[in-house]
Amino acid sequence: MNRNPRHLPALLWLLALAYCLASLAHFVHNAEFLRDYPNLPPWLSRSKVYLSWLGITAIGVIGIAFARTRFVIVGLLLVGVYAALGFDGLGHYALAPVSAHTLAMNATIWSEVAAAALLLLATLVYLLRQIRHGSMLPRAA
Repeated sequence: MNRNPRHLPALLWLLALAYCLASLAHFVHNAEFLRDYPNLPPWLSRSKVYLSWLGITAIGVIGIAFARTRFVIVGLLLVGVYAALGFDGLGHYALAPVSAHTLAMNATIWSEVAAAALLLLATLVYLLRQIRHGSMLPRAA
């Protein structure tokens, strides 16, 4: 493991990209087929769905940027929050059962959740390794 906090492991980059793409697929499907998703609130609009995705993704981008600076803990915590937000798609099932959703709806929801889970796990492992090795602590001159 590279103990340089400015170097994020390739796996973390790959999982962040995979989650970003899975999240994008779910949000695009949600926005474009908004009225087909069962029991969504009437105030929800296509543009609000896209703006939500941009806001969530910004958290991940900012987290990655911070993780590559001396603020590694803050960055990794933000990446963790970003990944945890991927579980919000499961809220669709609080509004209607799995069987009320189409195959495409379920596929985009579950791919986002799976990618978010992998990113969250990898982020937590990397964070714990960094803490254990003390890489985030200022070095004595």
